[in-house]
Amino acid sequence: MVPHDDPALLSLCARVAAALCGGNSVVALASETMPLSAITLAECVATADVPVGVLNILTGLRSELVPVLASHGDVDALDISGVEPELAREAEIAAASNVKRIVRSAGAPSPYEVTALMEMKTVWHPKGL
Repeated sequence: MVPHDDPALLSLCARVAAALCGGNSVVALASETMPLSAITLAECVATADVPVGVLNILTGLRSELVPVLASHGDVDALDISGVEPELAREAEIAAASNVKRIVRSAGAPSPYEVTALMEMKTVWHPKGL
């Protein structure tokens, strides 16, 4: 059973919720030190009515996985909240090669963080004659 005061689960859910609310698919990295919460969440999502591929959780070392995600062409945005500064800099350099959006949390989660992961487009409607 996962404790209610698990900081790894709380931070994972806070970051994933913003991306999912924006209509995105998510590839999340589990905590290196406490991956059990993320694995349990992945099992819950797999048995729920969430479509396959909407939430994907990877386990492993950040130092190996972050550069791969940053340079991958099918990843459109990268949330590097909680990543060490040196690794974040490496991710920003790798993301620049394919013009990937980089998002960082400014502290406590906010409902407005969803806008950082959304495409904002203007629709022009022609006016009738």
